[in-house]
Amino acid sequence: MKPISRRTLVLGGLAAAGATALPAHSSVISATAAVPYPFQLGIASGEPDASSVVLWTRLAPVPLSADGHGGMANADVVVDWQVASDELFTNLVSSGSVTATYASAHSVHVIAGGLNSDSDYFYRFRAQGHLSPVGRTRTTPALGAAGRNLLMAFTSCSHYEEGYFTVYRRMAEENPGVILHLGDYIYEYGPTAGRPRLHAGTAEITTLADYRLRYAQYKTDPDLQAAHAVAPWIVVPDDHEVENNRAGHIRENNTPALTAAQWTARETGAYQAYYENMPLRPAQAPSGASIPLFRRVRWGNLATFHMLDTRQYRNDQACGDGWKDCADADLASRSLPGNAQESWLLDGLSQHQGTWDIIGQQVFFARRFNSTGASMDSWDGYRASRARIQQGWVDRGVRNPVVLTGDVHRAWGNNLVADYNNPSSAVIGTELVTSSATSGGDGDATTAIPDVGTNPWLKFFSNRRGYIRATISPTELRSDFRAVAKVSEHGAAATTLKSFVTEEGRPGLQAV
Repeated sequence: MKPISRRTLVLGGLAAAGATALPAHSSVISATAAVPYPFQLGIASGEPDASSVVLWTRLAPVPLSADGHGGMANADVVVDWQVASDELFTNLVSSGSVTATYASAHSVHVIAGGLNSDSDYFYRFRAQGHLSPVGRTRTTPALGAAGRNLLMAFTSCSHYEEGYFTVYRRMAEENPGVILHLGDYIYEYGPTAGRPRLHAGTAEITTLADYRLRYAQYKTDPDLQAAHAVAPWIVVPDDHEVENNRAGHIRENNTPALTAAQWTARETGAYQAYYENMPLRPAQAPSGASIPLFRRVRWGNLATFHMLDTRQYRNDQACGDGWKDCADADLASRSLPGNAQESWLLDGLSQHQGTWDIIGQQVFFARRFNSTGASMDSWDGYRASRARIQQGWVDRGVRNPVVLTGDVHRAWGNNLVADYNNPSSAVIGTELVTSSATSGGDGDATTAIPDVGTNPWLKFFSNRRGYIRATISPTELRSDFRAVAKVSEHGAAATTLKSFVTEEGRPGLQAV
């Protein structure tokens, strides 16, 4: 992608107050502000295809308003938008207006269409006399075309209280072509004294207003805003977007105490707030206590992203959850993504639409056993389900399956093998596990791989916070494990701890 300038990210937000001159043809975005600045939560784009992209914003002049509406009155607001091929908007390619409603927390999801494939664009909004910052986005290559090599960055698990979002800033500075977030974008917990930052409110969030306020607090962070403004995002949630360790509609426990109706209302509100605050297409809009989030994003014939939801359809964790040795984890009736999503995934893999089949999901995929057992919240708690998927891609001749994982607050690089009971079993896939943005705090410099003696397919480990930078070409996928030394203090540099290459047609990690 074309590098985005400091002016776009840093000065773009000053347009509302400062009033830099606009091109003469710009009739859509021009006015004198008479109300408070409504773009406190920034802007975003996502879900790109070869001719369109989702543009997002949410109006909130008072982001931490207790009612979750960000200081907005109960009235519709017209929001104008523009897309241009340059950041000065001298070449306008698309524009229009959309109505932001009180019922949707004045969030906006614009499908900006009619765009050229494999191209960079710039976008902005106007509302109530104010201009938004300028964001950069891009479209995917056309179907059948590989297009440019793709620089992808991905992370997960951004607990606001456990540190500053420096990882997001460093991701933005990579100028990626796409950013993936693999879950736990927010955390539902109440505030805990003594942490670097505190959640707003006094208790764990449970209502729609609570979730709206929590997203608003996270989205006021300038580093997160920078990452959203630099590239389109593709997102999937994990558990904390609703409640820790949930499985389907089953709670981890009854804390805080909720009736069945209150729990359903909590799920409904959590999913509504998630959609309101993410750059998703209307096809992903929730319906009550469910939301359709597993989907495919085609990146020409370079890659297909199969984005999974491993929380909403799973069987409950085996043997009461936790880390243990549990025979029920082998039951063929148990599925992590659910039977329908398993079939959907295998059907997509059979289509061979891209050189790389990239499975974006949430929890640890490779086997990791020790003397006490394994995590029942990971794929080790659903071993028959994992075996069906792995054997499924082998049977379908999938050459380059790559699983992307979040959740565990540590970075791992794993080979995926045909038989985890055989240390010399053939390598049939690759797993890249990103560390967290903040969850787990600073961590330490440990790189010794836990349990590698009983799990020789585990090839890399880090206990630092960070992200993975992956460069995808028709011949190889290079993965750089990037980390920051501290999140308890703001602004740490990012360093590359280890790099691997996965060659086309040769699954597994080769150290660089």
